[in-house]
Amino acid sequence: MSDPCRSVAVLARIAHARGLRVKLLTATGLTQGYRDIDFHFCIEGELVHIDLPCAEDRIDPDGPCGCGRSFGGLNSHYATTTAMIRDIEDFSPADYLEALRSSLDQQGYDSSQAVHEAAALHCLARSWPAGTVVERRLNQVVSRGIFREPQAIHP
Repeated sequence: MSDPCRSVAVLARIAHARGLRVKLLTATGLTQGYRDIDFHFCIEGELVHIDLPCAEDRIDPDGPCGCGRSFGGLNSHYATTTAMIRDIEDFSPADYLEALRSSLDQQGYDSSQAVHEAAALHCLARSWPAGTVVERRLNQVVSRGIFREPQAIHP
């Protein structure tokens, strides 16, 4: 089994050496309203992650809380039901790990497993082209479609 810390460090070195852009999940208001239960309280373009659902939403993504169908903003600490895959220049997987750790710490959560989540989200985002809008349904993240190829975001 590989060490996620080493994997993130290796990905960061490869991205830097090759000048590659890193694809990550970011908040978007695009496609809001596709489902009646959509909401978007994040800052457009902010990095997002996937929180564990609460007891009320654990078996129903359409539960009353909304945490079973949303992504959490790393900066605003608010949520959205839609995220976009974006290429982010000059931002490495290690930078994402630090942003995720910092966000979890600010919210009073345990950030000791952030490296695993950062690696998983980086791999998830690589699965789709930039511009893809995705939604979450508990443990599934599915595409709502590719709506535009956004310009790279500079941190």
